Amino acid sequence: MKCNQVQILIMTNINKIYVKYTIYEFYISLEFFFFYIFFSLSLLLQLSSISKAINSTETPVKEKHARRIILGTHREKGAYTFWSYALGIPLHSSAILSWKFCHVLHKILRDGHQNSLQDCMRHRSSIAENGVMWGNFRDRNGYGQLVSLYSKLLCFKLDFHTKHAEIKANLEATDEVLERTAGTDVNNVFQLTVEVFDYMDVELRLAEAVLRQLNTSIAISTLSSGQCRLAPLIQVVQDCSHLYHYTVKLLFKLHACLPADTLQGHRDRFHDQFHSLKTFFNRARDMMYFKRLIQIPRLPDSPPNFLRASALAEHVKPMVVIPDEEEPEEQEDDDPEPLIDVTEAPPTGAAPPQVDIFDQAFGPPNNGFDDRDLQIDSLKREMELLRAELEKIKAEAQRYITQLKSQINSLEAELEEQRVQKQRALLENEQLRMELEATRRRNAEHESMQGVFSEAEKKAQATELRYNKLKEKHAELVSNHAELLRKSADTVKMLSATQQTHEEVERTKQQLAFEMERIRQEADMKMEEQKFEMDKLRRELEEKNGEVARVRGTLQSNEKAGLQLNSSLAALQAEKERLLRNASEKEAELSSLRQAHQLKESSLLQEKERSSRELGELQGKLQEKLGREQQLQQKLLEEQFSLLLGAVSEAENIVQDAAAKLDDPLHIRCTSSPDYLVSRAEVTLGSIDKVKVGHADYLQNMGDASALLRALTQFSHLTADTIINGSATAHMAPTDHADRLTENCRSCATQCLEFLKHLKSKATLRSADPAAVRLVVQKILLLGQELRPKGMDVGKDELGDMVEKEMASTSAAIEEAVRRIDEMMNQARQDTEGVKLEVNERILNSCTDLMKAIRMLVLASTDLQKEIVESGRGAATVREFYARNSRWTEGLISASKAVGWGATQLVDSADKVVLHMGKYEELIVCSHEIAASTAQLVAASKVKADRNSKKLTTLQQASRHVNEMTAKVVASTKSGQDQVEDKDEMDFSGMSLIKLKKEEMESQVKVLELETMLDNERLRLGELRKKHYEIAGVPLEQGSQDNGLQAASPKVSKPPLMKKPPLANKPAVPPKKT
Repeated sequence: MKCNQVQILIMTNINKIYVKYTIYEFYISLEFFFFYIFFSLSLLLQLSSISKAINSTETPVKEKHARRIILGTHREKGAYTFWSYALGIPLHSSAILSWKFCHVLHKILRDGHQNSLQDCMRHRSSIAENGVMWGNFRDRNGYGQLVSLYSKLLCFKLDFHTKHAEIKANLEATDEVLERTAGTDVNNVFQLTVEVFDYMDVELRLAEAVLRQLNTSIAISTLSSGQCRLAPLIQVVQDCSHLYHYTVKLLFKLHACLPADTLQGHRDRFHDQFHSLKTFFNRARDMMYFKRLIQIPRLPDSPPNFLRASALAEHVKPMVVIPDEEEPEEQEDDDPEPLIDVTEAPPTGAAPPQVDIFDQAFGPPNNGFDDRDLQIDSLKREMELLRAELEKIKAEAQRYITQLKSQINSLEAELEEQRVQKQRALLENEQLRMELEATRRRNAEHESMQGVFSEAEKKAQATELRYNKLKEKHAELVSNHAELLRKSADTVKMLSATQQTHEEVERTKQQLAFEMERIRQEADMKMEEQKFEMDKLRRELEEKNGEVARVRGTLQSNEKAGLQLNSSLAALQAEKERLLRNASEKEAELSSLRQAHQLKESSLLQEKERSSRELGELQGKLQEKLGREQQLQQKLLEEQFSLLLGAVSEAENIVQDAAAKLDDPLHIRCTSSPDYLVSRAEVTLGSIDKVKVGHADYLQNMGDASALLRALTQFSHLTADTIINGSATAHMAPTDHADRLTENCRSCATQCLEFLKHLKSKATLRSADPAAVRLVVQKILLLGQELRPKGMDVGKDELGDMVEKEMASTSAAIEEAVRRIDEMMNQARQDTEGVKLEVNERILNSCTDLMKAIRMLVLASTDLQKEIVESGRGAATVREFYARNSRWTEGLISASKAVGWGATQLVDSADKVVLHMGKYEELIVCSHEIAASTAQLVAASKVKADRNSKKLTTLQQASRHVNEMTAKVVASTKSGQDQVEDKDEMDFSGMSLIKLKKEEMESQVKVLELETMLDNERLRLGELRKKHYEIAGVPLEQGSQDNGLQAASPKVSKPPLMKKPPLANKPAVPPKKT
C-alpha cells in the first residue's frame, strides 16, 4: 500500500509539473511573439527614417528623422543597421544624396552611440572614394565639391578620434581629459596641436565653400536649396567652438615649454584660423536660418596673446547653445503622415489662422506654387513601399509563428499520447497490485507460501524500477522538448537579427528545417524506444499474470502436491536469477552503447572544429591573396596611367614648342613647299587614326598603355611637324592663304593641347576624342593642296623624255658658255691691255671655272638620277618611273632649265662687262641666280637618293665646289669694279657755308629719292616673285630637304616679301693694294 501511495503521489506531481511547464511554454511563446513584433516595428521605423533623411530632394534633413536614427544606434549599441541600409544607397547617382548622407553620418558620429565610431571606421574607404569621385565631377548645383570637402572632413574626424579615443566624437572633453591626452611630453603636445589645426582647417574649408556658394541674404537662407546646404554647418559650428578652445589651451601649454620664436608658425596659423572662424561665426549669426536653431558664440575682437601667460585667465570658452524647440507630434510610420500642409493657401492679404511649419522654415511658396506637391507624391510613394514592406515582414513573422505553433501542437499531441499510455500502464499496474493483494489475503494462512509472495513482491518492485526508468526517460524527453523550444527561440532571434538579407533568411530557414527534422527524428526515436519499453512492460505483465495464474493453480493443488510447489518455487528462483542476469547484461550493454555514442559525438565535434578552423584559414588566405591581387592590379593601373601622363606631358611640350614657332621672328625666314606640307598632313591624319585605336584599346584594357604611348609619340611629332611646315608654307603664300593657314595651325595646336589635356585626367579620359584635331588637319591639307603650283602642260608619258632632253640641253648650254667665254678671253686679249685686261681675264677665268664646276655638277646629278631610277623603278620602265613620280620629275626639269638659262645669262652678262656695255651688278646677280639654280638641281636630285650613296656624296662635293666658284666670280667682279671705276676725290675747300648747306640738302634729297626708288624696286621685286610663284611654282620647293625647309645656303636664299633682303655673305677678298 505504501508503494502504491508513493507511485500515485509521483504521478500527481508529474501531472502538476507538466501543466506548469505547458503554461510556462505558452507564456514564453507569447513573450517571444511580442518581442519579435516590437523589434520588427522599431527596425522598420529606423529604416524608414534613414530612407526619409537620405534622399535626392534638395531639402534639409529633418531633426525627427535624425533623432530616430541616433536613438536606433543607442538601442542597438552601434551603427550596424544604418550601414546595412546605407551600403545599398546609390551615392554616385546624386550629389545631393551624398551631401545628405554625409550630414546624417556627421550627426551619428557626434550624437550616436560610442560604438558607432568603430562601425563607421570600417567603411572609411567607401566614404573617401565617394568624396574623390564627386571631387572630380562637376555638377550643375555645385554639390560635388561640397561632398568632396565633407568626405575629407569625415575621414579626418574618424582618424583623429580613432587615434585619440579619450576625446569623444562630439569633442565634449574636459580640460583634464585634454591634459591627459596631450601628456607631459612636449613632442606629443606639439603633434596634437598640429592635428587640431588640421582638424580646424577641414572644418573651415567646408564652411567657406558652403557660404561661397550662397548669398547671405534672407531670401537665400530661407529657401529649401539654401537650407539644404546650410544645415550641416550647425555641426561645424559645434565642432569649431570646441576645437578653438582646445587650440588655445594647447598653445598656452606649448608657450610654457618652448621658446616663442619656435612657435611663430603656430601663432601665425592660429591668427589665420581665428580670423576665418570669426568671419564664419559672424556671417552665420546674421542668417535667418541659424537664429532659431542655434546660438552662435561671439569671439573676442583680438586673438589671445600667447606671449603673456596671464592671458590664459582672460580666455573664455565659447559655448554653443541649441535651443529646445519642440516639434509638433506627427503620426507614426504605420500610416501616411502629412509632412507638408497641402491645403490651399488663403487669399493675399488675409492672415492664415495657423502658420505652416514648412512656411516658417522655408518661406511661403512663390505665387502659390512650390515643389511641395512633388515632395508629397514622393513621400506617399515611399510610404506605400514601406507599408508593403511592413506587410511583407508581418506576413513572414506570422508564417514563422504559425510554423512554431504547429510544431508545439504536434509536440503537445505526442506528450498527450505519452500521458495516456502512462495512465494505461498505471491502471494495469494497479490491477496487478490488487490481484497480488487478494492472493496474499487468500494465502495468508499458508506459511509455506510466504516465499512465493515475497518473490512476487520483489517482481513488483522490479516493475516499479522499470517504471521509474520509464519516468526518467519521460523527464529526459521533457528536457529535450524544452531544449527544442530554446533552440526554436534562438532560431527566431537569429531570423530577426538577419532578416535584412534574403540569403541569410534562407540559410536560417534551412537550418531551422534541419534542426526541426533532427529533433523530430530524435522524438520519433524516443517514441519508438518508449513504445518498445511499454511493449516489454506489457509482456512482462502478461508473464506476471500467467505466473499469478500458475501460482493460483499451485495454491489450489498445494494440498495435493507439495513437491510440485517446491519445484515451482525452484523454477521461479531460477527465473528470477535469469531475469537479474538479463537486466545486468542489458544495463552493461546500454552503458557501453552510451560510451560509444559519447566518443563518437566527441570525435565528430573535434572533426567539425578542425574542419571549421581549416576552412577559416583557407578563407583568410583566399581573401589575402585576392587583396594582394587587387593591390597589384591597382598598382599596375597607376603605373600605366603615370606612363601615359609622362607621354602626354612630353607631347604637350612638343606641340607647345611648335606653336611657339608661329610667333617666333627667327622662324619667319623659314619656308616650305605645299607638297611637303600635304605629305606631312596626310601622315598626321594616319597617326590620328592610330591614336584613336590606341585610346580605344587602352579603355578596354587599362593595364596596357603601350599602343597608346607609341601612337601619342608619333602623333605629337607629326602634328608639331605639320604646324611648323604650315607656318613655313604660309611665309611664301599669298596673304589670304597665309592668314588662313596660320590660323588653322594655331587652331591645330589648341585642339591638340585640349585633347592631350583630356587624356591627363581620369574623369575626362573616356571622353577624349581627336576628331577636332582631325578636322583642323584636314583644313590644313586642303589649303596645302590649293597652294600647290599649277602643273605643266606636258603629259606624264613625256616627262621621262623631257628630263633627258633638259639635262642634255643643260650640258650643251654649259659647253656653249665655256666656248663663248674662251672666245671672249681671246678677244679681250686683243682689244684691251693693262688693268682692264687683268680685270677681264680674272672675271672670265672665274666664269670659266664656274662653268666647269657646273658641268661636273650636272654630270654628277645625271649619274645620281640614273641610280635612283634603277633602284626605284623595279619592274617598271624608266618612263613609268618618271610618270609615277611626276612632281619630282617636274622639279628636275625646272631645275635643269634654270641651270641652262642661268649659264646663258652669265655668259651674256660677262660679255657685256668685257665690252664695257653692261654692269658689274648684272654679273653678280647672274652668279647668285646660277648658284640658286644649281642648288635647286642638287636638292631635287637628293630627295629620292639613298643617304649612303657614294654618288650622292660626289654630288654634294660638286655642289660645294659650285658655291666656291660662285663666290670667286662675285669677288673677282667686285674687285675688278673697284679697280676700273675711278672715284673722284671730294674737295669742299672752296665752298662757303651757305654753299655747303645747299649741297648737303641736295644730297639728302638725292638720298631720299634713291631710298624711295629702292623701296619701290623692292616692292616690284616682291610682286614679280609672287607672280613667278603663281605661274611657274617656287623654284626651290623641289630642292627642299626631307624636313620640308629650304635647303639652299644663305647666300642664295630669297627674302620674304615686304622685307629688306639680307646681304650675301662675301668671301674672303684680300684688301686692295695701293
